[in-house]
Amino acid sequence: MFTSQKVIYLAGGCFWGVEAFISRLKGVNQTEVGYANGRDLAPTYEKVCSGKTGHAETVKVTYNPKIITLEEILENFFRIIDPYAKNRQGADIGTQYRTGIYWQEESQKEIVLNFIKERQKESAERIVVEAYSISSFYTAEVHHQKYLERNPQGYCHVDLDLINDEEFDHLTKEEFEITQLAMTEAPYSGKYDDFYEDGVYVDVVDGEILFSSQDKFDSGCGWPAFSKAISDDAITHNRDFSHGTTRIEVRSAKANSHLGHLFHDGPGESKRYCINSAALKFIPKDEVDDYLKKLNNNEKQK
Repeated sequence: MFTSQKVIYLAGGCFWGVEAFISRLKGVNQTEVGYANGRDLAPTYEKVCSGKTGHAETVKVTYNPKIITLEEILENFFRIIDPYAKNRQGADIGTQYRTGIYWQEESQKEIVLNFIKERQKESAERIVVEAYSISSFYTAEVHHQKYLERNPQGYCHVDLDLINDEEFDHLTKEEFEITQLAMTEAPYSGKYDDFYEDGVYVDVVDGEILFSSQDKFDSGCGWPAFSKAISDDAITHNRDFSHGTTRIEVRSAKANSHLGHLFHDGPGESKRYCINSAALKFIPKDEVDDYLKKLNNNEKQK
């Protein structure tokens, strides 16, 4: 049931902007900023900024290769970096701001090297992007994660307008951040936490039916809880290693929306799908039949 995911590490100057940009790519399921390939075994932001540890500010990118290929990620990465600048991106200067692509699997090596080789053919200027396997990666401090989402006026050398988000224009800011950037709403704040009307819950992005009210229960966790999905085909399970923990992330199968996480601490150690309210839209029971007809008609027209 687990979706096969892959990881690539990208260094492109200040990691705030690189993360904000790469996290918006459809098929990129998780991003985490940190410090890669240095000498210090306990790096901090202050240490790395001194330029003495040898680390590069880097984004760990977890992606679904069935939705986005490594080549597509690299194409977008090269849109936001200056591949000819050594130890500098934008206004940031220092070895910690060098550019690099660091692979985790040997199968990624050829893809990365061929990509850079083809790009080099297009320019007489030498590309100085590092390319080799990852030797170490230390997760950065919590306040650096998703920094620009929490501080939209913060410094960024990356033009975030290069990403086309028009397909998500119908979403609120919170709905976008949760479904596309894998963020989490505050506990007890969601509209469906203490809500038990009869009906179904659909993906707020594309309307696919995901959960039924018949399987919803009060877990006391602060988020809507379901004992199961409407069908095994409606969702995917991904291993989530972010924030120093191991969890099972839950995503919608068709739109690849981040929904929440799966735990096994429900009644009698049963399943508990812990889902963000902002990832869902509720359809009342007496409107479900008409909703299904509309959904089927939309599918036929595609």
